[in-house]
Amino acid sequence: MKILTIDIGGTNIKAKLEGPIERRKFPSGQEMTPDKMVEGVKEMTADWEYDVISIGFPGIIKKGNIITEPKNLGDGWIGFDFEKAFGKPIKLMNDAAMQALGSYQGGVLLFLGLGTGLGSAIVTDGKVLPMELAHLSYRKGTFEDYLGFRGYETRGQEKWQEHVFTVVERFQAAFLPDDIVLGGGKSKLLTEVPKGCRLGNNQLAYEGGFRMWK
Repeated sequence: MKILTIDIGGTNIKAKLEGPIERRKFPSGQEMTPDKMVEGVKEMTADWEYDVISIGFPGIIKKGNIITEPKNLGDGWIGFDFEKAFGKPIKLMNDAAMQALGSYQGGVLLFLGLGTGLGSAIVTDGKVLPMELAHLSYRKGTFEDYLGFRGYETRGQEKWQEHVFTVVERFQAAFLPDDIVLGGGKSKLLTEVPKGCRLGNNQLAYEGGFRMWK
């Protein structure tokens, strides 16, 4: 069975086949609808063969269905029929949860995705619990306001990193994880990694997508 994993982000739509083949991507953004996403993926992967698809989506998913529109993309995602659009079997998972699954090595894992927003998930005994910590209140806004793209752009690298350390310490006390992975595109901007953490790798999002079928 050949698996295609699609990682939907606020900046890019990325896709990869299982195995030693290159990742491909194209820009997303506030105008990206599910129809445009499907069209772009089909065009980008026209020379690839695959049997099933895993999709990492930046929003809340319940029982395999999207129940919230994403903050950093266009509208129309709730109720969209991906299986009909692609003509393939589909499995959907929150994007942070998918990367958490790909990063899992045992015990209790807390994953924090530092990207356009703030993704979060816990994995324990191989089972994934997606969370929505991003929009909980923090300081004069939310965790996402300080740790996501806006926080980095408005406060600068040094202040942004200080908030990352503060929030990680708070979550360590709350969830008592054995392992913390800091993933997402902004994680590579950290000049130092908080104690008890390791840096993730966006490639592990694809591994999470492959694991969804195994």
